[in-house]
Amino acid sequence: MSYTALYRKFRPVSFADVKGQEHIVTTLTNQLTMNRIGHAYLFCGTRGTGKTTVAKILARAVNCSSPLEDGSPCGECEMCRAIAEGRSLNVAEIDAASNNSVENVRQIIDELAYPPVDGRYRVYILDEAHMLSQGAANALLKTLEEPPAYVIFILATTDPAKLPVTIMSRCQRYDFRRISIDTIAERMKELTEAEGIDVEEKALRYVARAADGSMRDGLSLLDQCVAFHFGETLTYERVLDILGAVDTEVFSRLLRAVMAGEVSGAMKLVEDVVMQGREIRQFVTDFLWYLRNIMLLKASDDGDMEELLNVSGEHLKALKEEAQQLEMNTILRYISVFSELQQNLRYATQKRIMLETWLIRLMRPQMDTDVSSLLERVRELEKQLKNGIPAAAVSVSAKPAPAAEKVQLSRAVPEEVKQIVKDWPVILGKSSFLYKAMLKTAKLSMGENGALLLCFEESLHVKTMKEHSEELAELLNEHLGKEVPFEIAGYDPGQEFDTQFADLKELLNISYEVEE
Repeated sequence: MSYTALYRKFRPVSFADVKGQEHIVTTLTNQLTMNRIGHAYLFCGTRGTGKTTVAKILARAVNCSSPLEDGSPCGECEMCRAIAEGRSLNVAEIDAASNNSVENVRQIIDELAYPPVDGRYRVYILDEAHMLSQGAANALLKTLEEPPAYVIFILATTDPAKLPVTIMSRCQRYDFRRISIDTIAERMKELTEAEGIDVEEKALRYVARAADGSMRDGLSLLDQCVAFHFGETLTYERVLDILGAVDTEVFSRLLRAVMAGEVSGAMKLVEDVVMQGREIRQFVTDFLWYLRNIMLLKASDDGDMEELLNVSGEHLKALKEEAQQLEMNTILRYISVFSELQQNLRYATQKRIMLETWLIRLMRPQMDTDVSSLLERVRELEKQLKNGIPAAAVSVSAKPAPAAEKVQLSRAVPEEVKQIVKDWPVILGKSSFLYKAMLKTAKLSMGENGALLLCFEESLHVKTMKEHSEELAELLNEHLGKEVPFEIAGYDPGQEFDTQFADLKELLNISYEVEE
């Protein structure tokens, strides 16, 4: 006899066997016991969460001659056996992905004229219903709204957004949730005990996490691991080898290399991962989970989230150390970058190169221009200012470099920028600049690579100052006798300024008031 996959062999046959969808099971069993059965159902949810399984159980339940107390099919009567074995004409399971034309739907409509020979209902299960063509969906509308009393439609889909609203409004909608790691691991433990498979609980939990909320995916991965080490104990290390995963110790080393900006160390770790045959997309997914654990620890002051982490005590200690060393905004930036990387890896042909590139992005925030990267640069500059380490200045003036015949002034360094901040009231006092009133509203901060950053609340002021940046440059250069690199930006008046930019006036402990 040929081997039957675990997810097929142990497919639930009653509502009590369905795991992780109690909200749906309770509603359906109440409908069955009270004889309030609907004429059309829409089952939505990601793959492997039980949509088709529940549809088949419901199809048997409405036709069962002696249902159980909760409305589940008995599994023993002739109708239950016929439907389970695919011999019954009362239940038709149709793949809407390959039978999505108007002709296919019209064929179904023609069959509805004939009542069931045995049993009470004819049940049509349309799997992947979102694949129906526009014409087929329109042809189904009237029948779906008012089918014969002996007909039930069950539409299953992984993408309900693609279904016409007219179809959805005619159905009772049930959303199948992703199944929790605990539920999947518990179910796999039951099955491995029934099959006599020796497996570590830690290995089961890792497979359950890799299933990403899908019971079917979890059982398929477990099948793969068991087959590779058939007759042996399935350990956590063996699961990592089979699934191309990496132990958390590697993630800790990688994160610490990123935090320290050690490009060579991070690249060596990537080299080791690739040479061990690990799958890069899975590596990125697991690293995202590692960052998620750190985020939860950082967000928790009293340790009430530790039970959500599913890690050993040794790993928990390392996670806590890293959570203390990282700011929440930095953690969120790391998660954002790697989430985007995970999506892009799906279509990448050179996954290793892409991973290396994005790791360097994490360690070199000056390469990016998004808000999170700018905030990361501000934090680095604040750290340098506090430690007294001068940052190399690069001219980032809002206008192109002056013409060749002009005398080139030596570039300013952060010390000169500090002097500008200290002398700001003096500079404004001797200024004859046309837009002096606007300039008085500026708040001073630090831009890219040590440049002076002039921040304005009004967008009109930002635009005007950028248009007259040459006059502003002359004002600053004349006062200091050197070229002062500067940038012009706006800030949100609805939030505190120091939550958006580094306030140099506060950092340098300078006290003065600018007259309005």
